[in-house]
Amino acid sequence: MRGIRLGSIFGIPIKLNVTFLLILPLLAYLIGTDVGTLVDQVLNPAFGAGIDAAALTGGSTPFVLGTVAAVGLFTCVLLHELGHSVVAMYYGYEIDSITLWLLGGVAQFTEMPEDWKIELQVAIAGPIVSVALGVLAYAGFTLLAGGGQPVLVFVLGYLMLANVVLAAFNMLPGFPMDGGRVLRALLARTRTHARATQIAAEVGKGFALLLALFALFTGLNLYLLALAFFIYMGAAGEAQQTVLKAAFRGVTVADVMTPGEELHTVSPDDSVADLIRRMFRERHTGYPVVDRGTLVGMVTLGDAQSVDEVERDAMRVDDVMATDVYTATPETDAMDAFQTMQQQNVGRLPVVNADGELCGIVSRTDLMTAFDIIQQSGAASGESMGPNLSPFGR
Repeated sequence: MRGIRLGSIFGIPIKLNVTFLLILPLLAYLIGTDVGTLVDQVLNPAFGAGIDAAALTGGSTPFVLGTVAAVGLFTCVLLHELGHSVVAMYYGYEIDSITLWLLGGVAQFTEMPEDWKIELQVAIAGPIVSVALGVLAYAGFTLLAGGGQPVLVFVLGYLMLANVVLAAFNMLPGFPMDGGRVLRALLARTRTHARATQIAAEVGKGFALLLALFALFTGLNLYLLALAFFIYMGAAGEAQQTVLKAAFRGVTVADVMTPGEELHTVSPDDSVADLIRRMFRERHTGYPVVDRGTLVGMVTLGDAQSVDEVERDAMRVDDVMATDVYTATPETDAMDAFQTMQQQNVGRLPVVNADGELCGIVSRTDLMTAFDIIQQSGAASGESMGPNLSPFGR
């Protein structure tokens, strides 16, 4: 998830997604309009806050309170995500970043733990932090209630309630939320990680559908609808990634790539006009550019079309090719190659050996064909076929 970097905590980059800048003032406004209701219907009768609602509802005071409470809430969300991250780092996992965005916070791991005991501890760490923050807010609230500090008492009371709700909601079985990850960890005690993920994802998608129905029948709550969509897509996406990872365990790029002797390549000295004619003849829209056996770039139909027609005979491939090319080696894990394609939004990776010589190319089509064969060979439940993939030679 992209965002504006604010700094780092424990070496973890902290980012703000642009959607955070939209939700923060909206949340501040919503809290501000509810100050009187929260005081009269929750904090005073249930917790004996002793707050004079009139002192907090005049002029701009409610919206100042709303802003402070909203910032406090997102700070607590950040600490919640840090709880997950610190436990994961303790076990040696790297955290790419923590990003605050429209629906709260996301800690992005470079790799998710597959040991169920570690995942269980990582998953519950966030809610434990939220409960601890709620307890601290309650202690301050109790200490100050009725003591002539209505602004501070209100903010502490709001954060007390918000953190408990945050912890409770996150523990619902809506994979990939915390509760869904706890469910997967418990399922993985007696099942493969991939199978546990599939079950937890189906439960998560069911939860998302129920949440969407609840949002529709309680006044079209757009925030809950967005959250339901996020949960559904997150569950489906992570289930797919986990099944792919399990299927490709032990599979390398060499097992699935198109080998060098079958490749169509072009020379950097070829003219752009010849390149376009060759693309038309061979029905290819992209070629590795090779000079004396060494990969020097990639050229696509888009690169060729960027040259005016009258200049195509004079322009050469090395004038338009891309030289900053993402590559793989024959030993690269197939799943790592797939993730590189996703992250960099490319459809194929040239495969080079230690000397920089082109020895093949691997595409998304190669990987997905391999995955289909693995599934049809009985490995879809999460048991890898290992390195001896005779059907290939993702």
